[in-house]
Amino acid sequence: MKRPKITIIGAGNVGATAAHWALSRNLGDVVLLDVMEGVPQGKALDLLQAGPVDGFSRRVIGSNDYRDSVDSDVVIITAGLARKPGMSRDDLLAKNVEIVQSCADQAARFSPNAVLIVVTNPIDAMVYTAYKVSGFPRQRVIGMAGVLDSARYRTFLADAVGVAPRDVNAMVMGIHGDNMLPLVRLANVAGVPISDLLDEETIAAIVKRTQHGGAEIVNHLKTGSAFYTPGLAAVEMAEAILTDSKRVLPCAAWLEGEFGIFGCFLGVPVVLGSAGVERIIEFPLTAEEQASLAESEKMVRGQMAATGIQ
Repeated sequence: MKRPKITIIGAGNVGATAAHWALSRNLGDVVLLDVMEGVPQGKALDLLQAGPVDGFSRRVIGSNDYRDSVDSDVVIITAGLARKPGMSRDDLLAKNVEIVQSCADQAARFSPNAVLIVVTNPIDAMVYTAYKVSGFPRQRVIGMAGVLDSARYRTFLADAVGVAPRDVNAMVMGIHGDNMLPLVRLANVAGVPISDLLDEETIAAIVKRTQHGGAEIVNHLKTGSAFYTPGLAAVEMAEAILTDSKRVLPCAAWLEGEFGIFGCFLGVPVVLGSAGVERIIEFPLTAEEQASLAESEKMVRGQMAATGIQ
């Protein structure tokens, strides 16, 4: 029986951390790919030696050769430059388009049946790049953003209420950027609306902190960006695909009329299974929420145009 295979392109902090999470969850054999000779090999060997301690039995190899990724079930693209203080996600666009183009092209060549999960920023533009370059159907090209942003949102809400984060249900939609839409109306703690537990001012502050959650970490680190939760968020998506668990997760998906939007990647709730995005969960939005999503769409279309890819 074929063992599940996960290729992670980019052996930096996000990629190596994703490999760690995937192995710790025993999801499948892992290939850690990078252009830097020795870096993926060294990190993979270090991770492999954690097996006896952590208890996982999957293999992990580091490589500079895409041939080692052949027939992967899931390919996670993390390669690219990270943000620095004062740099917006949009500033990264021109630098990372070329990198993601190459990654998607090679991934499609060696793993034509894989599901692509794109983590590289700015995610909405990079997942569009991977979609166009790979030629894969829209179900098999997904952007990681909503899982990360929603995790931040849930964390801040849980801290404010004083409850376990796992008991907070909350979701972020739209662009992965400052104009993302943390849904307040649907946020709850074990079914109790968040508006019954926190005042409007506190909720507004949490929404704003969520929207700038990545920049907050960048400003602390000075020389890098978040990697623990982004890596885990990508693996959470990969696990839903590999186990065909039909998880409902917010991801950047290609819309073809859902929420009234055509031909654009935006963060929306999707059902993830073995086929990738099996369906998009639609629900009525308020006029204010729809306007916010439209603003996200406008910004993402600008990023798509800036890639120069049609």
